[in-house]
Amino acid sequence: MTREPDPVPPPPGGVLWSLSGDIRALLMLPAALTLQVAHPAVGAGVDEHSVFRTDPWGRGERSLRSLQLWVYGGAEAVEEGRRLRRLHRTIQGTDTRGRPYHALSPANYAWVHATGFPVYQHAVRYLIRPLSGEQERALYREWLQVGRVLGIRDRDMPQTIEEFWPYYRGMLAGEIERTVVVDELVAPGTPVPPPDRGPLLLRLLTRALWPVLLPPLARFRRFLTVGLMPPDAREAIGLEWTDAQERALRRFCAVARVVVPVLPERLRYLPRARRARAAHREARRRARAVSG
Repeated sequence: MTREPDPVPPPPGGVLWSLSGDIRALLMLPAALTLQVAHPAVGAGVDEHSVFRTDPWGRGERSLRSLQLWVYGGAEAVEEGRRLRRLHRTIQGTDTRGRPYHALSPANYAWVHATGFPVYQHAVRYLIRPLSGEQERALYREWLQVGRVLGIRDRDMPQTIEEFWPYYRGMLAGEIERTVVVDELVAPGTPVPPPDRGPLLLRLLTRALWPVLLPPLARFRRFLTVGLMPPDAREAIGLEWTDAQERALRRFCAVARVVVPVLPERLRYLPRARRARAAHREARRRARAVSG
């Protein structure tokens, strides 16, 4: 019996390591989440067990912390993977097609992990830069490392990018649908409470202005969610996207590609990514000093 590789996070300086801490990666997350919950079992699990309706800001904060740990957490990454599996151990029920599901079923858990790759591969072309063929392969290899951190076995994940795309297309053709949770995530009219994080004065101001702020923010969220989703996934779910919207997305992303790279590091990268980048630079400096 082949031994499973030890789970280790992606390497410092790698493709995923370089991309996922960039603030523009935040704009990709709603598309990945929406593609996840378009799976009947995943959508049912989120619908029945998640607190995303009652505590959206807390849920988002915890999810972002977890995502950053997978890539930048070092030894903490593996423990975070174990924690998530413990958290999902009791999540089960019946999906929209009448089939029993469990959150830790290999097929379901692997799909949640898998969705990030096609979204990243598509969205970085718009927001950051197109990847070369070798960079895409490296990104997929590093995505497999994240899967191992999450406790997914190699036999439950396509092992090469060439194997991934037939798996992905098969899922779009046979499993993906427009679930209740998908509709909630993309509907501009979905009620969302004002943020309950941050400085008190900012929270009070946001709460007062929330009836005015929410409608345009919700429309923008839908615009990015649908626009940054791979077109084949968008079509499989049944999300409308017009040529005019595509042109608007390209204009927005062109601005992001110009503005974000000139921001100072403290604004361009998420906190854990900043610390990881600083530690990586220091390690390289010390290595040069020793070798020199």
